[in-house]
Amino acid sequence: MSVNGAIRGAILVVGVLLGLAGLGTLTLGPAMAGSGLWLVAMGGFLIVAVVLERSRYRSEAAERANDAIGPGGGETPGPVEPRFRPTPEVFVDPTTNTRMRVLVDPGTGERRYVADTDA
Repeated sequence: MSVNGAIRGAILVVGVLLGLAGLGTLTLGPAMAGSGLWLVAMGGFLIVAVVLERSRYRSEAAERANDAIGPGGGETPGPVEPRFRPTPEVFVDPTTNTRMRVLVDPGTGERRYVADTDA
């Protein structure tokens, strides 16, 4: 399991535990309702955040396959499927200062982001 996967797993466990603790607190009566609701809300937030969070500039296929993160948070270096064509669109990732190139599948409009080696 990658470090990213371990962190996501830990956050998910904390979210579930907070939710369960909140539900347990709600059974203690109206005096504890505020605390219980807060715990359930925070646990739910963490669970939703883990489920919806994805690494930047990565395709759904790379996420599902748990591929390593490439330079600038994009796809891993190597050959890209031939259906993807480079576009003139390039940008500098603000957190890594890596120049990224946008690739697009003309048939579906799906986009991929790779570190630009033509800089």
